[in-house]
Amino acid sequence: MNDTVVTVVGNVATGVEFRESETGGAARFRFAATARRWDRARGAWTDGPTSFYTVWARRTLGVNLAASVAVGEPLVVHGRLRVREDEWDGQRRTSVEIDAVAVGHDLSRGTSAFRRLTRTAPALTERHGPAPERQGTGQEPPGEEARHGPPRSAPDPVAVPTPVP
Repeated sequence: MNDTVVTVVGNVATGVEFRESETGGAARFRFAATARRWDRARGAWTDGPTSFYTVWARRTLGVNLAASVAVGEPLVVHGRLRVREDEWDGQRRTSVEIDAVAVGHDLSRGTSAFRRLTRTAPALTERHGPAPERQGTGQEPPGEEARHGPPRSAPDPVAVPTPVP
């Protein structure tokens, strides 16, 4: 398959919209990337044109994105580029979308705290039984809980944590 895979660095331009569906959740937001160039004549950095993308994240990535990202935050988005041309009211319009494979905060512009989630119930898209609990199953090596702590459950995907200033 000949997909165009891109990595774009920019900022979240709109709030993340999350919708649950039969095939799993999907998150969508607008993403702005502005090129910075060195202007030799002025001896300073200047902003170039801003490109806007609609970023789609599905399933677990969408849930985690909705719980982790707010407007204005710097991100790195990696995924498949889609350019669509439509006609609305007699006018041709072009939209550029990224089907995200990976999204993360741009750590060159700030810090972030990663929290690994342990699923305790099956996702909507799973057709198997629930995942076995790690604690007390005899499947973990001795001392595993002491090293990693007790298993954690996933946060409510609707609740978005408030950033700490």
